[in-house]
Amino acid sequence: MLGVEFLKDRIEITEKTVECPVRNCNEKVERQRRTFKKETRFKCPKHDIYISPSTFEYSCYLDNMIWKEKDDLDLLNQISMVKRESRMARDNSEDAVTWNVFRFLEKDAILNDLLKNRLNIVTEDADIIYWSYSQCQAGLWDHLREAREEFELTPAKGSEPDLIIMCSNDLAFIEAKLTALNETQPTNMNVENKYVTGGEHWWREVFRSDFYDVAVRDRKYELSRFWLLGSWIAERLGLNFHLINLTRSEQEKDIKTAFEKHIKMNEKRAFARLTWESIRDYILRNVLDSHNREVMIWYFRNKTIGYDRYGKLRRAFLDE
Repeated sequence: MLGVEFLKDRIEITEKTVECPVRNCNEKVERQRRTFKKETRFKCPKHDIYISPSTFEYSCYLDNMIWKEKDDLDLLNQISMVKRESRMARDNSEDAVTWNVFRFLEKDAILNDLLKNRLNIVTEDADIIYWSYSQCQAGLWDHLREAREEFELTPAKGSEPDLIIMCSNDLAFIEAKLTALNETQPTNMNVENKYVTGGEHWWREVFRSDFYDVAVRDRKYELSRFWLLGSWIAERLGLNFHLINLTRSEQEKDIKTAFEKHIKMNEKRAFARLTWESIRDYILRNVLDSHNREVMIWYFRNKTIGYDRYGKLRRAFLDE
């Protein structure tokens, strides 16, 4: 995997070309514009990556993964059967970061202590559901499928949290962000009726605001869907519900206030903001030395999210 220690601090970008970001590489490729394309003219022949002015993409998505033993590959293959879309090969992929971080937390049995410490969520004996794939059910999580059918016009293309954690008392939806913001709107307003009337008007039970105010005016459409579907599932299962928005520490510091004004919370339902850096800091301070821990710390210190418009390399996370 290419990280800070392998990449140039700055790349040359001209009207027609972009240089390979790998250190000591003199290759230049044709400059991409608008939509990212995986075409030979944009590929560095030495390092097997497709290049644009702002980012790069590996030819094989596994080059962007740090956990790829047989059990990891088996799980990734199973996830790919239900995951709606994937950009895991892209350097700035939030899906790749989600896998690399949470697969470590799962493999090394750290996730329970982390969530209990940070959010008072107890996740012992949990089903860790990556992008709707339930490991316990070996397929699309049936409760999410039912919620999609209840609330969404096109269930097959419905809401897909990055991570769902289900345990004996709690249900958590985790929506992870890396470079993108929580500013989303519906592209089709016809979706409104089913969202607000589904589940016997469940919207009224969990929102203070109407659909237009939260999903359109305040551009919190994605979070509102997860809050609606997740709280409905949790209510049916008799569980506490937590919607967790995972961001970089320097982004959307006010998201908790911005979203909470629209929702009804109580002792059974809560919204929280968590940062990638707080997960890293927890690992640094609370996890015993091991090979996996060292790999994970290297990852946090070296992870990049492409280049800015001046060709300067961007680190993903603030220093510890």
